Amino acid sequence: NGYDALVEQDQSLVAEIFEGIFNHRQFTGRSGGMYAYEGLGSIYWHMVSKLLLAALESFRKGVEVGADATVMQKLADCYFDIRAGIGFNKTPANYGAFPTDPYSHTPGFAGAKQPGMTGQVKEEVITRLMELGVVVTNGSITFNPFILRKAEFLSNDDTLVYFDINGDQQTVALSKGQLGFTYCQVPVVYGLADGSEASIVVTHADGTKNTIIGDTVDAETSLLIFDKKGTVTQIDVLLTPALN
Repeated sequence: NGYDALVEQDQSLVAEIFEGIFNHRQFTGRSGGMYAYEGLGSIYWHMVSKLLLAALESFRKGVEVGADATVMQKLADCYFDIRAGIGFNKTPANYGAFPTDPYSHTPGFAGAKQPGMTGQVKEEVITRLMELGVVVTNGSITFNPFILRKAEFLSNDDTLVYFDINGDQQTVALSKGQLGFTYCQVPVVYGLADGSEASIVVTHADGTKNTIIGDTVDAETSLLIFDKKGTVTQIDVLLTPALN
């Protein structure tokens, strides 16, 4: 756009002027300047969920650059420590409401306040999909369980209950050693690869199955899943979770 040279030349100067006027690092907002309303004396759930996402993104970056194993273990410990203190892991007494319902904050003297689809919901959706290893790159769905724990896989047979694209309730039988969830309302069933190569089986509405060696669904098939037209009815994935 013709401004690249000016941006490079003046970026530091503009940032310095901005900081000289606003000194934004000293402004803590409601968290340090107000009482109760997401501020002092409150647990601000959206802020905790932002920390959760930041820790997970740091872990993913560490995986990508091959960071030291000790550092990665500490990052994982930090992440799951944060995870244990938020959302469905809290008791109703701690949370001040049903833990699966989104609220803005919980003051120390009362129950949870400001119900509704707060920003925490967004972070929880992002982090859970990342925990499960679901990543979309260049239009292709990849199942990369870089922080998934083997402990999440079922210890007994169970049933995945979900609603399909028509709003009808459906079930998928799950066996011990599997993990089930939905993605774009398509049931995804994880199984343990037990040392074998990762693979994916895509089941279509006409009963045909497409086997993929590796962890990535091609862009064409991924688009069928994104479109939610019922073309793909189930995805079975064999993989190895990164953590125990």
